[in-house]
Amino acid sequence: MKRPFSFAPLVAFALASAAHAQQPFKLVLQSSEQKIQKGAVTKHAITKSWTLPAAGIAASKKHDKISTSLSPVLAQIEKQVNARKPIPAVFKNVGGSWVATDQTGWIFDRDGTKANLLRAIKSGKGTAQVAFKEVKPQRSVQLLAQRGVLWHVATGDSSYAGSPAFRTKNILVGASKLDNFFIAPNHVFDFNKEIGQIDASTGFVKGFVISGGTLSKEDGGGICQVSTTIFRALYKAGLPIVERHEHSHRVHYYDPVGFEATVYAPAKNLRMKNDMGKYLFIQASWDKAAQTLRFDTFGANTGRTVNISKPVITDFKAPKKPSYTPDNRVALGGRRLLDQPMQGMTSVIVRSVKQGGKVVSTDKLKSVYAPWGAVYGVNPKDKRLK
Repeated sequence: MKRPFSFAPLVAFALASAAHAQQPFKLVLQSSEQKIQKGAVTKHAITKSWTLPAAGIAASKKHDKISTSLSPVLAQIEKQVNARKPIPAVFKNVGGSWVATDQTGWIFDRDGTKANLLRAIKSGKGTAQVAFKEVKPQRSVQLLAQRGVLWHVATGDSSYAGSPAFRTKNILVGASKLDNFFIAPNHVFDFNKEIGQIDASTGFVKGFVISGGTLSKEDGGGICQVSTTIFRALYKAGLPIVERHEHSHRVHYYDPVGFEATVYAPAKNLRMKNDMGKYLFIQASWDKAAQTLRFDTFGANTGRTVNISKPVITDFKAPKKPSYTPDNRVALGGRRLLDQPMQGMTSVIVRSVKQGGKVVSTDKLKSVYAPWGAVYGVNPKDKRLK
């Protein structure tokens, strides 16, 4: 007895074929990125896709070449792909954990993409790969990892609250010049060399500096906020001091007393040696509203721990008599307070560095401050000026 013929398999095949034919055709871009978190480098896939018009796909298949009707959508995809620019690697604090990320740029390959597309259409596939060129950032996550920069090491911060506009300007210009740079193993960080020339041509403005027992205006006034803050970061990282100077008198911007470093090229500089065996990477940041400055150091997890004592202050001396400096804002006979009087004093800070639980070095940061009198701005024709 003959089995009755069933159309069910044919119907199912026809429905499946029709469903496949109706599936949207997608152009797919696949890439990946790396990141550093908790000392580990991980890779993460990136996938982007675009749906192409069915009529354009059908016309391309029929004529065995990419239909001009697909040109507008391909141009839009090209624009989106090319919009992705390389972004250098930086660390960000994400939920209490420091994470380094970068971004690879893309350049759309129109001819390569069209070739991939036509090949997929002719073979009956529903997807094709975007052809593109990757543009790596000059400072990548891979470079950080190769140089052993995997962990947050130390932070130095300070407050410049109450600073006049010129001082704030110089602080931010100076800090930006020390943002995102490496200190090679055994290299001596040289503040004056890294900052470079300080004048109007490099973005600095005139501001008050300590000179001749009073204040006078020179390019870069306030730059010591930058040297002090990066000094704190490197000191907390345990780097040996090669050269460091305190101010001639105590300046409230740099409290805690003695935890500071003044610079005045070429006579005074800040120099510290990277003895950690790996690269250090330095990032600067600031909060304009709170008027705070910060430097973060990143490098290898060497097992080093650093303990820094609070300042021990002794040998107090009474402030000196006031001094006067020219100030065009002041009417003849008047005066404007520019700097508070300060007692003379001596500050000592002790640092101990441990490696593997054992103390490997101890040093004292001693700062001797002379008494300082109040500084008043007076009219340039005032007789109190000497």
